[in-house]
Amino acid sequence: MKTLFLKSPSANSRIIFFVLVSIILMFVDHRQDHLKVVRELLSTLVYPVQLAVNLPIKLVRDLSESLISRRTLMAENARLKEQADLLNTRLQRFDVIEAENRRLRALLGSTNRVSDRFLAAELLAVELEPFRQLIEINKGKRDGVFEGQPVVDSGGIIGQVVHMGQFSSKVLLITDPSHAVPVQIDRNGLRAIAIGTGRNDALLLEHLPSNADVKQGDLVVSSGLGHKFPRGYPVGTISEISFEPGDSFAKVTLTPSARLAQNREVLLLWPSGGEDAMEADRQEVSEE
Repeated sequence: MKTLFLKSPSANSRIIFFVLVSIILMFVDHRQDHLKVVRELLSTLVYPVQLAVNLPIKLVRDLSESLISRRTLMAENARLKEQADLLNTRLQRFDVIEAENRRLRALLGSTNRVSDRFLAAELLAVELEPFRQLIEINKGKRDGVFEGQPVVDSGGIIGQVVHMGQFSSKVLLITDPSHAVPVQIDRNGLRAIAIGTGRNDALLLEHLPSNADVKQGDLVVSSGLGHKFPRGYPVGTISEISFEPGDSFAKVTLTPSARLAQNREVLLLWPSGGEDAMEADRQEVSEE
C-alpha cells in the first residue's frame, strides 16, 4: 500500500539547502551586485527599528553627559565666583590703602610749611556740638604732647590741645565759640581775629573796618601773633562779606581750610626750637 503523504525533508537537509542558497546569493551579489536594491530596501525598512532601539541608549548617554557637563559648569562657576569675590575684596582693600596713602602724603606734605618736628595722630572721638567742638586723638603725654600744641591737617589749622592724658589728648577746634586765632589776609597782610561760630563750616573775622580791603575768595592765614599757631598757616577762605547800617566793622565769614568734619588723621606740630621755645615765647609775652 502506497503512502498517502511524502516524508518532509529533514532539518539538516533544510539547513544545508539555505546555506547553499545564501552562498550562491552572496557570490552572485559580490560579482554582479544584483541584491543592491534589496539591501537598500531592507536597510530602509530596518532603520526605524534601529533608531527606536538606539534612541533610549542615546538619551541616557546624552543625559549623563549633560549632567556631568552641568556639574562641571556649576563647579567652575562657583570657583570663578569665589575667585572674583576674592579679587574684588583685594581691589577694595587696595582702594582703601591708596586713599589712605594719598591722605598721608598730603598730611606729611603740609609740614613743609612750618615745622621740622611733627607727630601724626588718629582720631578716637569727635564732639561737634554748637557750644563745644572737640576731637580726641590717640597721642598723649607719653608722646610729648603739651597743652596749647597746634594741630593741623593737610588743609590748614584744626585747633590746639587743651587736655592731655597719658595715651590720648583732646583738641579744641578753631570752630568752637570760645576759640580765637590771630590771622591776616594773605593778599595784603591785613590783620584780624578769626572766631569760632559753633559750626564746622564757618568762622567769623572780627576787628575789620567796614572799609577794609577784603574780597570774597581771599585766603586768611595765621599771623603768628600770640604764639598760638605758626605763622602763615591756612585758616580759611572768605566766603561772605556783609555790612550792618551804622556799624563801623564789616561782618566777614570764612570757610575753614581744614577738613574738620572729615579728618581721620591729624598732625601735632612743634614750632622750630620745640616746646621750650614756645614756652619761652609765652613767658616773654606775659612779661610784656
